[in-house]
Amino acid sequence: MGRGKIEIKRIENNTSRQVTFCKRRNGLLKKAYELSVLCDAEVALIVFSSRGRLYEYSNNNSTKTTIERYKKACANTSNASCTIDTNSQQYFQQESAKLRHQIQILQNANKHLMSESLSSLSVKELKQLENRLERGITRIRSKKHELLFAEIEYMQKKEVELQNDNVYLRAKVAESERAQQEIIASTGTEFDTLPTYDSRNYYHVNMMEGSSHYSQHQDQTALHLGYEIKDSSAAKSLM
Repeated sequence: MGRGKIEIKRIENNTSRQVTFCKRRNGLLKKAYELSVLCDAEVALIVFSSRGRLYEYSNNNSTKTTIERYKKACANTSNASCTIDTNSQQYFQQESAKLRHQIQILQNANKHLMSESLSSLSVKELKQLENRLERGITRIRSKKHELLFAEIEYMQKKEVELQNDNVYLRAKVAESERAQQEIIASTGTEFDTLPTYDSRNYYHVNMMEGSSHYSQHQDQTALHLGYEIKDSSAAKSLM
């Protein structure tokens, strides 16, 4: 069975606390000695008990010497960190000043380009500003001409496309007209083989006239048949 874990908290029982202190103190001193021997390290250990008793260990036989060395090391570290902080602060201050100076130069140049604050400039500086403006205007005009030429080329291309579409549509219309003429010509030759039609040989009547003519024709037919029947019966009686 392995040893169970001990909860790390203050031991309330005085006797148990004293026994645990003695055991762990001896173990700690042993570990410090082993560390100094195995690793060739300078070790100093100071322990005060709850009753105020001092227990110390040093592999140099002088705890005070190790403490002095510790103080020097801390002082050097703090000085080095202070030096680094001071150098970093100076560096950032210089960089900030450079950036502010560059921003001021750019702001002044922008004002000069906008024809502002020109009274502080010399003749040479004004000449330089004039040359800069002329070069800028030249570049702007060149860019403007390029855009105009590109737009003209685009319009010409669209015009050619529209002309091609127009030619294509005209060809389609002409083809359609030719086909229509051919159909008319072919149907006209077929009608010429039929007998001629003379409107004078036919009556032009509408539907109402046709129906009334048909009814009158029926009445006349019935009347004619009635006369024929009467004539036949009379003839038989005479015979």
